[in-house]
Amino acid sequence: MALTKMGYSVCLIENDQHPRFAIGESSTPIADMILRDLADDYDLSFLKKLSRYGEWQRNHPEVVCGLKRGFSYYHHKKGQSFSSDKNHNSELLVAASENDQNSDTNWLRSDVDHFLVNKAVETGVCFFDQTNIQKLSRDPKKERWSIFLETSQRIKEVKSNWIIDASGSPQFSSNFLNTQSHSSGFKTHSSAIYTHFEEVAHWLDYLKLKGLKTSDYPYNPDFSALHHLIEEGWIWMLRFNNNRLSAGMLLDESAQKKYSDNIPEESWKSIIQQYPSLQDLFIDAEIAKSPNQFIKTGRLQRKLNRVYGNGWVVLPHTAGFVDPLHSTGIAYTLSGVEVLLKLFHPSVNKKERKELLKSYEDKIYSELSVIDLLVSMCYKTRGLFDLFSACTMIYFIASIRYEQKRLAGETPDTFLCAGHPEIRKIIEDSFAQIQNLNLDKLSESQINQEIKKFRKRIEPFNTVGLMNPELNNMYQHTAVEL
Repeated sequence: MALTKMGYSVCLIENDQHPRFAIGESSTPIADMILRDLADDYDLSFLKKLSRYGEWQRNHPEVVCGLKRGFSYYHHKKGQSFSSDKNHNSELLVAASENDQNSDTNWLRSDVDHFLVNKAVETGVCFFDQTNIQKLSRDPKKERWSIFLETSQRIKEVKSNWIIDASGSPQFSSNFLNTQSHSSGFKTHSSAIYTHFEEVAHWLDYLKLKGLKTSDYPYNPDFSALHHLIEEGWIWMLRFNNNRLSAGMLLDESAQKKYSDNIPEESWKSIIQQYPSLQDLFIDAEIAKSPNQFIKTGRLQRKLNRVYGNGWVVLPHTAGFVDPLHSTGIAYTLSGVEVLLKLFHPSVNKKERKELLKSYEDKIYSELSVIDLLVSMCYKTRGLFDLFSACTMIYFIASIRYEQKRLAGETPDTFLCAGHPEIRKIIEDSFAQIQNLNLDKLSESQINQEIKKFRKRIEPFNTVGLMNPELNNMYQHTAVEL
């Protein structure tokens, strides 16, 4: 849509048909800020109405989303019902907004993607669905692609100067652009089993039923990005306004091997039943009609060996992926959209564009490495909840710094300030600290000493009171004012 507003003729090619199931559903304050800036910069005012929960409900209640007030984490022990104390020693709630009206959202992607495609067509984008690309050829003299499309009726030929791969998968570029995808170099090693459910009990109701303290919660954790930490990895739960719940189980390398031969549903049930509180939540759950099955992945970590070439470039989620732990997906993709739009501005000449493409590739690799470190240190420490909480604070420091710079009128050069020397050092030093510990043999006093190092490290950028022991893991508001 933005490219069309800039004067380009744009053809959008979809091999499936909307509405269709997809995950990548958790928005964040960064995503909301970029949406609002894109709306202003490219005359796409309706995007602002999707950037806060309150505006969304007033303007487009027919497009299903869910209220997302922040990030919530709960530590489970195998064979035991969830327990915590008055100081929330097994819980961490980090609010990202002060109230529901200004809150983030969980996107029911089948609705949101369909809505956006219809808006694109209204804007003048040419759209083909249920379409496969059969062949590509490029005329180097004219610097133009011939793209041969197979639809249910006929084969079409589309001519284009540029191809943007927004597929979110390495498959297209591997088939047609001679790229290679690999997992080497990643510290994180995880796979996923996921689906959508209906009739899943609410976590807050369960906690109250068990008599656990919730009176000082900054928000209802059911209306957040809800993370349940387990020995095998962690489980996400994202709730929508239509009684649907997106739930996925992330397995670390050892659990992935243990359950590799199981069908996805067997793996899910086998693991859930080892955690009594989670089993109680899903006792009446039914798989939603879409997708009507559990979906199982191989290793999630991947990146392309190239992200651009003559007449083509990929968006961040096509370029690579780490893990959904910190809900980076939507915001990261939007940050890539923002960069590429500047790169394709009509005022940018061929030489400048080539330099910007190289810079874009370097930026992508730098950002993926930072996300990897942020995620990996959390995986490593998830069995020691206090240390895990300290590791999540490094993500929040990077995120808040990025938000603050945008609010000051600057667009940071890199997502999550991955290129900011001091932020990068905080992340790398924190990961190295965790990497060098024997986590199986740490005493409580040793854990406290390690946490003090984290607290001191983030001090120069800690403007919102993170790691304040008096708050007992309950953070009322950490995001910048939006």
